[in-house]
Amino acid sequence: MIETGNARFQAQLEFLLEMDKMKNIYRQTYVLHENRKENDAEHAWHLAMLALVLHEYANEPVDLKTVLATVLIHDVVEIDAGDTYAYDAAGNATKAVREQKAADRLFGLLPEEQGAYFRRLWEDFEAGSTPEARFAAALDRIQPLMLNYEKGGLSWREHGTKRSQAEGRMLPIRQGSAQIGALAEQIIRRAAEEGLLRNE
Repeated sequence: MIETGNARFQAQLEFLLEMDKMKNIYRQTYVLHENRKENDAEHAWHLAMLALVLHEYANEPVDLKTVLATVLIHDVVEIDAGDTYAYDAAGNATKAVREQKAADRLFGLLPEEQGAYFRRLWEDFEAGSTPEARFAAALDRIQPLMLNYEKGGLSWREHGTKRSQAEGRMLPIRQGSAQIGALAEQIIRRAAEEGLLRNE
């Protein structure tokens, strides 16, 4: 990398180049118009678009800039920790430890106060401790649900996903947005009726 002679600027550029790895972290959700799975960078961009368009449906007033920053960095830790499928019990058992270690390294690349700011946004997202974090989490859950349904349940069918699993995963949406939560319930009901999700 080109040396800038400015330590702060250099650290920021190194962090930004590291972020390019998000393009190589593939999720379980398929994109709509190709036969491939989306990557973390595409997912984060799509959440930012959802935030721009749908922020009026947040349960509480939210700072849009904070929501946008949150959705753009919420999966950064997957560069080191990898993507853990929502319904993977074994993977989810070790997820928190893997992601904390990744957060230490990745946010540590930035100048101290900037790294601390992004780390706090990520921790708020994980804990759902602010209106912005709760709304960002709602978007993070509705986006793959929408794509899975529109893709004919392809990922659900591959994994044998049950209706009860999808319902459990979508419960926190209502904490961020009652309107989006109602949409999630409608999608799940229709997906089960159409055989895209397994009924127990």
